[in-house]
Amino acid sequence: MKFPFYMLTMAIGIVLTVHLAMNSKVGAVLSNPRVGNALFWCIGAAAALLIGLSGWDAGALKPLRDVSPLLLTAGAIGACLVFGIAFLIPKIGASKLTLIMLAGQIVGGLFLSHYGLLGSPREPISLRSLLGTLVMFAGVILATS
Repeated sequence: MKFPFYMLTMAIGIVLTVHLAMNSKVGAVLSNPRVGNALFWCIGAAAALLIGLSGWDAGALKPLRDVSPLLLTAGAIGACLVFGIAFLIPKIGASKLTLIMLAGQIVGGLFLSHYGLLGSPREPISLRSLLGTLVMFAGVILATS
């Protein structure tokens, strides 16, 4: 039964939106979104280290040599994404940003699943998923215009 996973995913989406708005607010209060974002990532790095160390074992990093260096750029990509979001929330609002960003995530998710990239189970794009995507895009347009 996947329903509990879907509900957890929904909760993560809510928390993600609130947390991104919090980062944006810090940047606004500091009158410098770049400094706010840097602070955000420093605190996040400290938390990630604590969480990582809680499950540490002696061989945890041995398989690191098998990880493509390209995959390790995800941290830098994440920092750029959060900076962009912190910049955009005051410009277009959290609701519009989240809806438009969701549309982009739908496209990205369809692409990753269609080709089974980055560990995603392969799910070819079907007429049903394409129609669902178009309905969601229509909803995003209605909600943001």
